[in-house]
Amino acid sequence: LHKRMGEAVARVARKVNDTVENKRDSLDLANCKLMTFPVGIYKAMRSVSEGIHRISLANNELKSITSRFVTTFSQLTELNLAGNYLHRLPEEITSLLHLRAIDLSRNRFRRFPEPLATVPALETIDLEENEIAEVPTDKLASMALLRSLNLRANPVGPEVRLLVRPLVPFELLLSPEEPIPKA
Repeated sequence: LHKRMGEAVARVARKVNDTVENKRDSLDLANCKLMTFPVGIYKAMRSVSEGIHRISLANNELKSITSRFVTTFSQLTELNLAGNYLHRLPEEITSLLHLRAIDLSRNRFRRFPEPLATVPALETIDLEENEIAEVPTDKLASMALLRSLNLRANPVGPEVRLLVRPLVPFELLLSPEEPIPKA
């Protein structure tokens, strides 16, 4: 077990060093078995964090994203958090003024993460395979740049199915409705 943990830590360190040394604009820590975002990465990336535009933390074991993560990587345009155990986002996500796409599919959201409704540049929100039943339709309708909202494989209520163009200016992806069995 310790050997595997050591290998995982080394893999994360290599990916972070590669990003820092080559001044890349993205950090890919997908599939690293992370339970939290490693605090050491903040120090390691201090010099380049402003230049990071894309981060993938997909397929880890994250239960939360901290406000420090959001404020450190303030220039993000894409954030992939698919396949984790997230059920909420920090309020500070609203400070990501350049964020255009967020992937929160395959997580544990029971409600639409409302702070997203005030992220000004957001164009794409992927919430496929969560446990979302209710969606703040009024807030979403006021999102000027939103182009696509994926709510497939969520137990959304019938009122969400009424959100069709021209009521909402974005593409709304839902799973097909289950036919009602005849008695």
